[in-house]
Amino acid sequence: MSIQLACIAFDCADALVVGRFWSEALGRPLDAGASAEFASIGFAARRERDGWRPVERADEPTWIFARVPESKTVKNRMHPDVTASDVESEITRLVDLGATRVADRDEYGYRWTLMTDPEGNEFDLAQAL
Repeated sequence: MSIQLACIAFDCADALVVGRFWSEALGRPLDAGASAEFASIGFAARRERDGWRPVERADEPTWIFARVPESKTVKNRMHPDVTASDVESEITRLVDLGATRVADRDEYGYRWTLMTDPEGNEFDLAQAL
């Protein structure tokens, strides 16, 4: 038996701002009813009161964004890694959407760019093969 990723959840000050950023970044629409309190991508099609419908290997996980009262104060302990076929063009697009390019990394023989979304949540962008 094993676990399966169902959802990536973000705590944020404004769920609509962060949700819109990730919607555009991922090329997936926000679910209907998005607000500053709660926004989601793929939630309505998968979540039921008793649990989550299974994710097929070809499906993308659900993303949720929920307003919380406290602000982010330290580095994320967990973060998404995303890929693009043209990293520099994607960095430009993401920055235009509100992201920040933090640092280009080259560690242990791997290269990626550390970025943050509009509220400072870290994510890494690497080359897609």
